[in-house]
Amino acid sequence: MPTAPKARRRWVTVVIWVITAVFVGWTVLRLIPADVGFLWVQLVAFTPYVASLAFLPVGLALLTRRWAAASVALVVCLVLAVLVVPRMLGEGAASGGGGPRLRILSVNLLVGGVPGDEVVRLVREVRADVVAFQELTPAAVAAMEQAGVGALLPHQVTEARPGTGGSGIYSRFPAAKVGLLDFGGFGQLVGRLEVEGTSVEVVSVHPCAPYVATSHRCWGDGLDALPRAGGTTRILAGDFNATLDHARVRDLLDSGYRDAADLTGDGLRTTWPAIPREFQGVLPIPPVTLDHVFVDDRTAVHAFAVHLLPDTDHKAVFADVELPPG
Repeated sequence: MPTAPKARRRWVTVVIWVITAVFVGWTVLRLIPADVGFLWVQLVAFTPYVASLAFLPVGLALLTRRWAAASVALVVCLVLAVLVVPRMLGEGAASGGGGPRLRILSVNLLVGGVPGDEVVRLVREVRADVVAFQELTPAAVAAMEQAGVGALLPHQVTEARPGTGGSGIYSRFPAAKVGLLDFGGFGQLVGRLEVEGTSVEVVSVHPCAPYVATSHRCWGDGLDALPRAGGTTRILAGDFNATLDHARVRDLLDSGYRDAADLTGDGLRTTWPAIPREFQGVLPIPPVTLDHVFVDDRTAVHAFAVHLLPDTDHKAVFADVELPPG
């Protein structure tokens, strides 16, 4: 029968390895090039928080002299750091561009609830050339028109719908509707702008939210339908309902897009929930980064910012980009 000190040492070893195994499992799942299942789709959004805690098993293992566990935990800590830390560093000087500048704003209106005058105020404040709207309702269209949005952004293509499925693109430059990606009642409007001799396609991104298992498929279909980079100059802007740690988003980036926030070192700035929310009415939800502006690798990014608006649970995201010529 083991003595008390040996039994305690054994339990310490077990606890250290269990904690380490949690971080190992998370890291392995994150490296798999697929969104493994519905529960993982919800969990993987919190990878930056897991990365920030990855030093804990390393420290515990070192303090208790569990050298094998410390070695494994250190490798996991380094892998998570490689995955997450570059989002805070940026790329320094902007690369790409050479053509006209475009100031793009994306706003999730939360069932059209943001007051029209607040939207117009933000458009003026950031001097937006184009706004991609999500959850655009007929009432929101009327409220913004009454607030004077047409004087700032006279060219408008809309797919306004009651509820959460509408979208729109409002622009200072001529705009035309060229497509609609419609899955699960969520219409992601595709517009083409003519910006000082350069044609650019803008997609107002908004797949359905994977908040219940039954919405997992339409969320995946909505993201899979987004056009890959290449050929046409294109900007994807909106509420992706996904972070840079989701496999489908990583696949989009691998096709030739770059995340504007990532390029400017703002990749860990959170956008949802902008106001406190709870999971199942009990646990507070840590904020994550669901809203993005993606540009192709020929477009330079000069600035990125997030902005609070009233009566919505998403922060608006803004990017100042420089398009390629022609």
